[in-house]
Amino acid sequence: MDLIISMVISFLSLIFSIYRGIFIGYPLILVFLIFAFMSYRRGFSIKEIVTMSYSGGKKALIVVRIFVLIGAITSIWMASGTVPSVVYYGIKLLNPNLFILYSFLISCLVSFLLGTSFGTVSTVGISLMIMARSGNINVNIVAGAIMAGSYFGDRCSPMSSSANLVAHITDTNLYTNIKNMFRTASIPFFISVILYSIISIRMPLDLSNNNTSSDILSVFNISFITLLPATIILLLSLFKVDVKLSMLISILTASIIAIFVQGYDFGSVLRYIVFGYKIDIDTPLRDIIKGGGVLSMWKVMLVVFVSSCMAGIFEKTGILKNVEDILMKTKSRANMFIFTVITSILTAGFGCNQAIAIILTNQLVKKAYSDKYELSVDIENSGVVIAPLIPWNIAGLVPTTTLMVSSFEFIPYAFYLYLIPIVNIVYLKFTETQKRIKLA
Repeated sequence: MDLIISMVISFLSLIFSIYRGIFIGYPLILVFLIFAFMSYRRGFSIKEIVTMSYSGGKKALIVVRIFVLIGAITSIWMASGTVPSVVYYGIKLLNPNLFILYSFLISCLVSFLLGTSFGTVSTVGISLMIMARSGNINVNIVAGAIMAGSYFGDRCSPMSSSANLVAHITDTNLYTNIKNMFRTASIPFFISVILYSIISIRMPLDLSNNNTSSDILSVFNISFITLLPATIILLLSLFKVDVKLSMLISILTASIIAIFVQGYDFGSVLRYIVFGYKIDIDTPLRDIIKGGGVLSMWKVMLVVFVSSCMAGIFEKTGILKNVEDILMKTKSRANMFIFTVITSILTAGFGCNQAIAIILTNQLVKKAYSDKYELSVDIENSGVVIAPLIPWNIAGLVPTTTLMVSSFEFIPYAFYLYLIPIVNIVYLKFTETQKRIKLA
C-alpha cells in the first residue's frame, strides 16, 4: 500500500509541476526523498540508502559529457554560421507546403546516421525549428515531428546507444533486432508520414513577407564552408566514428570558422560555448537565432543526477518487485506486451532516464519471456519510445530544452512515438483473436 501511495503522490507532484511550469528538478527531489523514506521504513539504514543513491548517481556522470557537447555544439554552430546556413539553404530548397513532413523525414535520416536523438535535435533540429519560427508555424507541431524523427534512429540505428544497450542486456543480435524493429514499426511510420503530409499541406511554411534569408546574409557570411561542421558530423557517422568524438571535432571546426569566417575573437567564442550564443547587433534574428551553451544544460544535469540516484534505490531495494510478480502470471503474448508498456511507463516516469527505463524494464519483465528476441523488440517498442513522451524524462526534457519548446505540448504531434506501442498492441490482439477463431 505504501508503494501505491508513494507512486500516486510522486506522479501528482510531477504532473503539477509541469502544469504550473515549475522546474521539474524540485518535485523530483521530493520524489527521491519519498522513496528514500520508504526504503528506510522497510529496514534499510541511512548509510545503505546513501550508498545505493551514490551508486546510481555516479552513473549520471557518464552522460554529463554528452550534455556538455550538446550545449557547446548548439551555440557554436550558431556563431559559426552553420545553423544560419542550413536555414538559409533550407528556405531556398525545401517545399514550404511539405515543411512539417520534411522535418520528420530529415530528422529520421540524420538520427539514423548519427544514432542519437540528442545529436539530431542539437544540430539539424535547431535549424528546422528556426525555420519554423521564422515561417509562422506552430512550433509544437514541428517539435513533435522533429522529436518523432529523432527517435527513429535512436531506436533502430546500428550506432544507437539504446539499440546496443537493449541487444547487450537481452543477449540478442543487434542486426536481428534492427530487422524486427523495422518490421514492427513499418505501419506506424507510414501512418506518421500520411499524418505529417496532411498537416503540412494545411499548415505550410509561410514565406510571404519573410526576410529571414536577407537578414541572415546581413549578419553572417554564408557559404559552403559554414556547412563544414554539419558535413563532418554526417561523414564521420558513415565511418561509424563515435558520435561524441564527431561532435567534438565539429565543435573545434565550427570554432575556427567562427573566428576566421564570421570574425569573432577567441574570447567571444569561448563565451558563446559556455553561456550560449546571442547576436549583439539590432536585427530580427536576435529573437530567433540564440541559445545553447554548456550552462543551459545545468537543469538537465541536475534532473539526470537525481533520477539516477532514485534508480539506484529502485535497483537495490527491489521496490518494484511486485510488478515482476504480476508479469510472471501473464501467458498471452499481447498481454505480456501490454504489461511491458505499463512497466516502461512506470520506469520511464520514475527513472526519468531512457537508459534507466530500459534496464529496469528488462529486469522486471525478462522472466516472463521465453523468447529473448520477443523481449528485445518489446522493450524497443515500449521503453525506448515512451521515455521521450514523459515530460520530466531526460529523453524528452533535453531535446525540448534544446529546441526551446514546452516539454509536453509537442506530445500530441509526435505520432511515430506513440503509434508504435498502440499499433503493436492492436496487431498482437488481432493475431491472437485470429488464432482462437481458427482453433474454435
